[in-house]
Amino acid sequence: MDGMNENSNMTQASTIKETDKKCPKCGGVMDFDPNIGAMACPYCGYEEEIVNEEGGSAAELDFESAEKTENCDWGAAKKQIICKSCGAETIYDALDVANECPYCGSNQVMEANDENTIAPGGVVPFAVSNEQASANFKAWIGKKFFCPKLAKQSAQPDAFTGIYLPYWTFDTDTFSRYSGKYGIDREVSSTDSEGNKTTNTVTDWHRTSGTYKLAIDDELVQGSERHDSAMLKGLEPFETEKNVPYKPEYVAGFVAERYSVGLKAAWEKAKNSISGKIKSNISSKIRSEYNADHVKDVKVSTTYSKITYKYLMLPIWCSSFKYNNKVYQFMVNGQTGKVYGKTPVSVGKIILVIAIVVAILAILLCGAGALNFISELFN
Repeated sequence: MDGMNENSNMTQASTIKETDKKCPKCGGVMDFDPNIGAMACPYCGYEEEIVNEEGGSAAELDFESAEKTENCDWGAAKKQIICKSCGAETIYDALDVANECPYCGSNQVMEANDENTIAPGGVVPFAVSNEQASANFKAWIGKKFFCPKLAKQSAQPDAFTGIYLPYWTFDTDTFSRYSGKYGIDREVSSTDSEGNKTTNTVTDWHRTSGTYKLAIDDELVQGSERHDSAMLKGLEPFETEKNVPYKPEYVAGFVAERYSVGLKAAWEKAKNSISGKIKSNISSKIRSEYNADHVKDVKVSTTYSKITYKYLMLPIWCSSFKYNNKVYQFMVNGQTGKVYGKTPVSVGKIILVIAIVVAILAILLCGAGALNFISELFN
């Protein structure tokens, strides 16, 4: 305890009693099992249903009424957990809300909120097991054309880590006023002084304006900046409508993290994403209305109403594999099984594809003579 007093960033935290209990048959640590959607003992197979009295899914909360809206900069803050099973003291990052005791394997599910943060409203439970994630990974890397064959054959994922990451979702009604230009092509023929006819394409431009409405449901925003944002984006979509009200039993046996991107900052990110969708939809609307060939200079002004939000914990499997002494990370969507990540690239395959493309272009541009030349070159 003296070490805690010396470190002002250290706090004492306690675990949640619902996940401290052991298997009533053998005394083993019970975890959430994605295969059955319930608590299970990995030692004797005993199963126990998670009772959710609330039922349904996480409530939509009014954005304007929210009080805790700021980002949470946890910095180097830590917290100390004393395991109720073995008495060992373990130090965790302040962002962690679930982990395992490194000494006895007991679940360390901690209080997911404090006086300055919002508690999770819902969780999308793991539906994909680590065995399924591994099988999906093998199928995924097998389809990567530019990945070296040897890498495909030897790639074995390291032990998977199941982690619940924080996400915000937003619902809103939008009303937009827009203006822009659309162009319609027409062919114009002309004859030069020598009687040669030529045909050119001319675009006639017209102005347009109007209004557009769009209802947004569950616009997803990452609540953490500790992980590869592009990789997480590649795992989407999640079926967020299948969330259940948060209970600590769902995260037992997994790592879980609370948000650092606050509600206000998340809403700004959501608006940027929604604005892009609205502008794209309006461009398509203009093109369709006027049977236009081109659309440009679209300007949009949008108002948002009936804004609601949810704070959800979403499931992700994290792992990596090594090839030629380099580590390649990848992730698997713990709900849908979708895989996204990085793989090694075969330079030889890239050169071969470039050579084939060049050969095809040469044939198209130069005809049969080029085809004979290329044939002799490769022979």
